[in-house]
Amino acid sequence: MRILMWHLDSFRAEVTEKGRSPIRDEVTDETRVVQAAESLLVYAACEKDDEVDPGAIAQRCTDEIIKLATNLGTRTVILHSFAHLFVELAAPQVAVDVLKDVQARLAAQGYTSLRTPFGWFHTLSIQAKGHPLSRVARQITLA
Repeated sequence: MRILMWHLDSFRAEVTEKGRSPIRDEVTDETRVVQAAESLLVYAACEKDDEVDPGAIAQRCTDEIIKLATNLGTRTVILHSFAHLFVELAAPQVAVDVLKDVQARLAAQGYTSLRTPFGWFHTLSIQAKGHPLSRVARQITLA
């Protein structure tokens, strides 16, 4: 799994149209728009190797997110599927399951955990901070 985390002043995502994935979250009036003020945005891509142990990947990903969120002093995390830069992706169902698992693990740790609808294109409004930890990338592996 690969993640790119941005420290934000504000975030807004609105569903615009179906993506290419055969798996899609249901979109309702409540989930069509996801927004937050001070937060950590996590762009996430699940890779083929993650299919071996999705639960372990979700836990390691959660641990990395919490480490950075703690350093930044933010308690709001937004998970956004971002498969565009990575070559060998996990099956869509595995990816959505891992993201849901990370979201639940964050919530269990007391974080406000939001997730943009999987399998859709979104318009994004992002106001990002500019400091040394405002952009952090990680590769999450089982090894």
